[in-house]
Amino acid sequence: MGFFDYSWSIRDRIIEDFKTTLYMLFISAIFAGIFGLVIGIIMVVTDHKRILENKVIYSILDKLTNIFRSIPFVILVALIAPITKEIVKTRIGPNAAIVPLVFSCVPFFARQVEQALASVEPGKVEAAEAMGASPFEIITRVYLREGLPSLLRAGSITLISLLGLTAMAGLVGGGGIGDLAIAVGYQRYKDDVVIVSVVLILIVVFLIQAIANHLIRKTSH
Repeated sequence: MGFFDYSWSIRDRIIEDFKTTLYMLFISAIFAGIFGLVIGIIMVVTDHKRILENKVIYSILDKLTNIFRSIPFVILVALIAPITKEIVKTRIGPNAAIVPLVFSCVPFFARQVEQALASVEPGKVEAAEAMGASPFEIITRVYLREGLPSLLRAGSITLISLLGLTAMAGLVGGGGIGDLAIAVGYQRYKDDVVIVSVVLILIVVFLIQAIANHLIRKTSH
């Protein structure tokens, strides 16, 4: 194997850490996607001159989103450690890493959702209101349907960003391919491990982008 001898010798660990990264990415994406979508929708419909305008609700969500987006992930991990302990009963491991990953990703995705849905033509919303559609029907049949391609783009951007954050999972002993690249590849001067880790991460990124592009083409009018 030559240059990649060490990587080959720890291939089982690389596979396990890769699985751990996918686990953290998948679970975090589900929770961040649900909460981020809900918050983003609420922000859109409660904004000025929207169908459920509410300055108080919008202002609170807007400020909370900005605050949590401004906190570096490393600091966020320490800040919400007590919450992590309450939720998953531990501060160490992949499950403990998922909590700060979700907290960090939700405001980012919520803002992406807000921007995606806000781009829907106001005329279509007004037409739905004129036809007597309820707020729920406007959200599902106008905002979500018309904004679907933009939501898919936002989702792919968020997933790739989330994948990058999983590299910091080592801060709470979460493991993963990013932690392997630093703890073994960088700190032990095993450059082949770094290269293998990067290639695996790039494969995931390309898959996310390819699937997103395919779905965007399918849903674009």
